Amino acid sequence: MAAQLEIAYPETLPDAINRTRGEFEREAKMAMAAKLFELGRISSGTAAEIAGIPRVRFLLQLSDYGVPMIDLTEEELRTDLENA
Repeated sequence: MAAQLEIAYPETLPDAINRTRGEFEREAKMAMAAKLFELGRISSGTAAEIAGIPRVRFLLQLSDYGVPMIDLTEEELRTDLENA
């Protein structure tokens, strides 16, 4: 069984940002998952599970949140290219 997190927000918030309640709540889950992924705290698979979407879709939507899909240092990228 999954644990649940309840977050209180003003009833008027979804309307204020031109979203339905469902759209706002999905977007909030995605934003939280994207940030935790960006910080390296969770994997893309876990983040996708939190967002409630398939992993590939999660990875493709990261750009909407300004989060890179792959975050390699220059040295890591160089090593990967040399080993390709």
